[in-house]
Amino acid sequence: MRHDHASRREFLRRAAILSGTVGPAGLPFALNLATMNAAVAQTAPGYKAIVCLFLYGGNDSANMVLPTDAASWNAYQTVRATGTDPIALRPVGTAPDPTAARASPAALGGVLPLSPNFTASPVNNTRSFALHPAMTEMQALFNAPTGSRLAVIANAGPLIFPMTKAEYQANSASRPRPAKLFSHNDQQSTWQALGPEGARVGWGGRFGDLLASSNSNTVFTSISVNSNAVFMAGQNIFQYQIGTGGATAVGGITGNLFGSAAAATAYRNLITANGDPNSVSHLLGREQTQITKRSIDAQAQFQQEFTNANAQVAPPSQYVPPSTGVAANNNLAQQLQAVARIIASRGNLGVQRQVFFVSMGGFDTHDNQNRGQADLMARLSHAIGYFDTVLGTLGLRESVTLFTGSDFGRTFTTNGDGTDHGWGAHHFVYGGAVNGKEIYGRFPQVGLNHNDEVGSGSFLPGVSVDQIGATIGRWFGVSESNLDSVFPNLRNFQRDLGFMRA
Repeated sequence: MRHDHASRREFLRRAAILSGTVGPAGLPFALNLATMNAAVAQTAPGYKAIVCLFLYGGNDSANMVLPTDAASWNAYQTVRATGTDPIALRPVGTAPDPTAARASPAALGGVLPLSPNFTASPVNNTRSFALHPAMTEMQALFNAPTGSRLAVIANAGPLIFPMTKAEYQANSASRPRPAKLFSHNDQQSTWQALGPEGARVGWGGRFGDLLASSNSNTVFTSISVNSNAVFMAGQNIFQYQIGTGGATAVGGITGNLFGSAAAATAYRNLITANGDPNSVSHLLGREQTQITKRSIDAQAQFQQEFTNANAQVAPPSQYVPPSTGVAANNNLAQQLQAVARIIASRGNLGVQRQVFFVSMGGFDTHDNQNRGQADLMARLSHAIGYFDTVLGTLGLRESVTLFTGSDFGRTFTTNGDGTDHGWGAHHFVYGGAVNGKEIYGRFPQVGLNHNDEVGSGSFLPGVSVDQIGATIGRWFGVSESNLDSVFPNLRNFQRDLGFMRA
């Protein structure tokens, strides 16, 4: 029986993928399919959502969150103020130079000081910290004198066990490194699904599996905007993919197909068995037809609610890229606008627990980093500032938690005008339930040839992805026993980093 059940699920998975090329207009909605055999695992009261914001390419977080105490700053300048286009930023209080090249450190001015409480990690309290100069909105969120909704997680990355530099170098069977470090595809997968490329179930999708029974309509449990991410794939839950304008309609079933309304009607009747999937005699054909009809029906419901929510969610303003100085649309903010519209529709969509995925690309800054990263940091800060404002208007800041992830950090050394692939990186967690104005985890030593780096200034993580996920999952309503199931390495670490309130 177990084998038959797994085979059926695998068929549905494959059928969903294959149906993307079926029919004259294709069915790009294939992965937007209703859950089959959704797990009735646990329920939880009240609405909560988590948002994974993934920074594709490997973010140079050493230029995003910086220690600015004298010893750290001197070591930073020694390593990074070199090369053909030095990437070292300017110290706190430096005025922007209007005559300097756009997006250069001189043009940006000084890094933006942070004022952490140091309650969570007293080990950091002999140091001072700052953000990239383009992150004004996030500086304000972090430094809020009361009710700060932003925290920093220092030096995080994939780990199987806590690891010293000597253990990294030995790479023994009893203390192994994570597989395929420094590889984009593999480390994206490891962040999102706790295993290298080829992993098929992500921890966001597993959260959806476990809490889908809280939702009367499980189709809208796991929603990704503008992407298809393994983070969102569950064992039972399928990710529902949308664009910033909402659901992707099934092509060719409304209006005219090949210039003919009759052809569109015939095509719709063909793929839905005239609206009666149960009339299909073949078991697998019936299953596929049911999925297709359910997806069409879900698209209609979703788009109606998404459109209705537009009045509640103001669109984002434009942001100003430092590299041009000309206002431009912010696609990340538009993705978060879509998320906010779905959250505003939560009641009519029948959901109490949702997992979202949004993303940005462009972080693989091997060269021209000054210009590229300045724009990325400005876009990231503007988008999160916008999301905070919208959630405040909806009165839902306490119900939503957003966190960042990325392939990896980057080397502390420079290759002249950029950086190479690293390991540990600093991240943000945002939300009304976040214990903000704190830095969680020990911030690593700056520079080269010390115990916090494993070569070229690539940081050896002190916080594992499992710990981040478990801390968020516990707030989301996942039980302790299920956290151990989702995060098999969690038992090797401190289980709760403390950045979420109950």
